[in-house]
Amino acid sequence: MVLDSASETRWGGAVGTGIEFGFAPNWSVAIEYDHLFMGKRNNSFTILGVNDRIDRIKQDVDMGTVRLNYTFGGPVVARY
Repeated sequence: MVLDSASETRWGGAVGTGIEFGFAPNWSVAIEYDHLFMGKRNNSFTILGVNDRIDRIKQDVDMGTVRLNYTFGGPVVARY
């Protein structure tokens, strides 16, 4: 029984939300939540030429991110 998932490409959608808050000059903190819909796949397991079983696999991913950001330099100001 050999399963080769290295050549498999998974396609799906994503939804998410987040917020970013500036708390000091050039500093901000952000939190973000994403839900990834990675689809479904059937895996067949064959032993001695007999299709022993089929597993239906559904994979969704819930992902949370917290970021601390620093912006280098100041605002760009046009001088005439």
